[in-house]
This record gives sequence, C-alpha cells and structure tokens, in this order.
Amino acid sequence: MANKVEVKELLDAGVHFGHLTRRWNPNMAPYIYMERNGIHIINLYKSAAKMQEAGEALNKIAASGRKILFVATKKQAKEIVAEHAAKANMPYITERWPGGMLTNFITIRKAVKKMSSIDRMKKDGTFNTLSKKERLQVDRLRAKLEKNLGSISDMSRLPSALFVVDITREHIAVKEAQKLNIPIFAMVDTNSDPREVEYVIPSNDDASKSIDKVVSYMAESIIAGLSERKSNKDAKEDNKEEKADKAPKAAKAKKSDDNVEVPSTDAEDKKAMKEAKEDVKLESKEETLEKASDSTEEKE
Repeated sequence: MANKVEVKELLDAGVHFGHLTRRWNPNMAPYIYMERNGIHIINLYKSAAKMQEAGEALNKIAASGRKILFVATKKQAKEIVAEHAAKANMPYITERWPGGMLTNFITIRKAVKKMSSIDRMKKDGTFNTLSKKERLQVDRLRAKLEKNLGSISDMSRLPSALFVVDITREHIAVKEAQKLNIPIFAMVDTNSDPREVEYVIPSNDDASKSIDKVVSYMAESIIAGLSERKSNKDAKEDNKEEKADKAPKAAKAKKSDDNVEVPSTDAEDKKAMKEAKEDVKLESKEETLEKASDSTEEKE
C-alpha cells in the first residue's frame, strides 16, 4: 500500500502553483481551487487523493513484476527522474524521445543490441583490430546510443505503464502509449488536457521541488511493490523447501506403519471369539446331519 500524502508537504513543495490564467486548459477546471495574481492555484486535496490513487496502481504493477517507463525531457526534471527511476530499478527517458520508441519497439531493440555488440567487441579484443578511424566512429556511435537508449537497455519488452512529467511537452510519447493502450500516469499542469491521461496528478510540472516531491512518492510506491513481490517469492520458496523436507519423513513413517502390527481392542477380541464359536456350532450341526444321512442309507 502507498503511504498517505500530506497536503502540507505538497504546499511546501509548491505543487499548487499552476500556469497563467490566460494559458489554462478549461478541462482542468475541476482541479483548480482559485485564481491569484493572474495564476491558477491547484486544489491540493484533489492532488493528494490522485497521488495516492496513482501510487497504489503503480505499486500493484511493480508487485506483478512489470516495468514502468519514466519520461521527462525538460531540463528541470531530467536529473530528478533519472535518480528516482534508477533507485526503483525502472527504465527512463531523459534525453530526446526517440520517435517510435513504443510503436516501433523492434527497431529500438535492434539499436540496443548494437550497443551490446560493441561492448562485446571491446571485451573479446575485436575492437583493437580496427583502424584508428573505425574505432573513433564506433566510440561515437556507442556514446550516442548510450545517451539516448542507455537507460532502457534492460527493457526487453514494452512497458506496462508510462509515467510522464508534462504531457504537453511529451505529447509524442503520450500518443504512442494511447495507440498501444498503455496506461499513462502523469503530472498534469493547468495548461494541459487531463482527458489524455488515465491517472491524472494535478500538479506544478515546472518547479524542480514539485517534480521531486511527486516523482519520489511514485518511486517509493514502486519500491514497496518490488519488496512485496520479493517477500512473496521468498515465502513460496520456503514453503517448497518445507514440503520437500517433509516428503521423505512422511514416506519413512508410512513404511514403518506398514511393518508394525496394530494391537486389537477388547471389543474386537470379543467379536472374534463369538464368530469362532458360531463357526464351531455350524460345523457340529453339519457333522450330525451327515451321520444321520449315512445311517438311513445303511438301513435301506
């Protein structure tokens, strides 16, 4: 479960500051509290509720072992997102969004494989056999790939969710996710359209303090989901080991039970004696009948 969001902490981080009133999007009206000095003020109670809802959803996704891709290419969000996404062990894009990152994922994977093949060349010594000019070209290509795709090198399949800072700036990423029906979690300011996002977090997406507050909360929720998944795995493994240990003991106990004679009770002994007496009586009757039939035959 995600931790409770304190409204005072959001206020201190400046999450409530929106854009200028002339630049607002009317669809953000439900999340706007008031206007002050030509700036819209976001309702922090709604922000806190939406943050908690998004945190719980991300926690479940992480607990199921799926990946969440963080996207933030604006200057004030780059380092913050990269730091928190790395802590949560999730992929992130903080440089230019590569067109077709999601819709043309196969091609992106080829570029990532190219990067790993250059690394192999350097390890096995093939790189040293190249000419000076070729080595320089390969190094430049490796640096370019690392800059754009280094953070997603471990992402072998499409992410299960997208976390976006500023959906207006990252509109290409949002469109690609919509096309593939990938759920979007996003910080949405007063100048953006919240209808494009499944999990809206109404907040200031320009101030670094505000971004840090929201992104750190999401990263903590993801880390909690991952630790929950790990503890469940460990518990299952422990149960398997216990069952494996009990199985040979149970087999030995069964064998010993087969060899041991079970002592009979007094009631069982009495029943057996009664049945034996009845059998003796039946045998004596049969003998007398046989003798009688023999004597009649002799007389005749």
